[in-house]
Amino acid sequence: MRPPRPLRGRWGAALLSPVIFTVVVTALAFVTPRKISFSRLLTAAPALAASTWPVLPTVLLGGACILIMIALSLVYPDLGTWFTVGAIAAVTVAAAYACRVRIQREQAFVQLRLVADAAEKVLLRPLPHRVGSVEVESMYLAAAAQAHIGGDFYEALVTPYGVRLILGDVRGKGLPAVGAAAAVVNCFREAAYDEPSLEGIVRRLDASSTRHSCTFPAEESLEQFITVVLAEFPHQGGHIKLLNCGHPPPLLLRHGKLLVLDPTAASPCLNLAALIGSRYTTDTVACAPGDQLLFYTDGVIESRSPRGAFFSLQDWMRRHNAAGPKALLDRLHRDLLQHSGGGLDDDVAALAVRLSDRSTVP
Repeated sequence: MRPPRPLRGRWGAALLSPVIFTVVVTALAFVTPRKISFSRLLTAAPALAASTWPVLPTVLLGGACILIMIALSLVYPDLGTWFTVGAIAAVTVAAAYACRVRIQREQAFVQLRLVADAAEKVLLRPLPHRVGSVEVESMYLAAAAQAHIGGDFYEALVTPYGVRLILGDVRGKGLPAVGAAAAVVNCFREAAYDEPSLEGIVRRLDASSTRHSCTFPAEESLEQFITVVLAEFPHQGGHIKLLNCGHPPPLLLRHGKLLVLDPTAASPCLNLAALIGSRYTTDTVACAPGDQLLFYTDGVIESRSPRGAFFSLQDWMRRHNAAGPKALLDRLHRDLLQHSGGGLDDDVAALAVRLSDRSTVP
């Protein structure tokens, strides 16, 4: 995708700025009185070029500045040419080294971005617009600057038991949170096909999360836990099953009415079953074609405005009950960024799901 034209214009101006600077300083040095000594500013030209140019053009610009100083010495013999030439040469050498270091770091950054893109495709692969008998749209916003993925995760699969999905949030940020999220998602992709119940899936997720946390020091593993919500949409339709392990409750929109799907009993978060027990509760909720559900992480409801006000997701949902999954998440994305002033304090993930009429499923 091509960058916007204003961006290309600014980038072109940045590339040309060393040349423009050199031409302007040279013109001023020739037309102004000798005592003003604009020529000494030529030492800044190679340094300016090093911020955007490759090494060879930077060195060539430094050489051009030296030639300009020699030409100036023919007009102003008492200009102190050789002092300025020495300064330009020294700055050019330093600028060439800085330019080389910058290019090496840019190349390393590109490699890291490629690795991040590959990790994102593995952990947060793009979901199809339709998964079995349901329409699904996903949204992910990482709070960390330049980050693609963080501690929030999701997945949706067609299994022998129906469409099963998971959405969760790892406590913490950075690479440890990404590793924990990857362990849970990979385990879910296997367990969702094998386990006949959501309780069986979440027990395997807890075991996988516990094994992963054992790779960290004991004091860190005790602090890491994961909230998840699992949902199952059986092939025969008519109801959905939910198992919520300490996660914000999903929201159900039905004919303009909003229902908050709180669990009937608390289930422990992943990695905490050994401490507080492993009693899980699955709830069954009646549903019908056209019903729409929103699964989300706490980054949505904990998003604050510049004045400190939380984002009221339930009120927002009531105002956008007619939107389909894609339109719903597009609006949520836009309004979240507008509410928070363009910055997020936590990662945000959301899944919008709409039940389809089974007779219309291809």
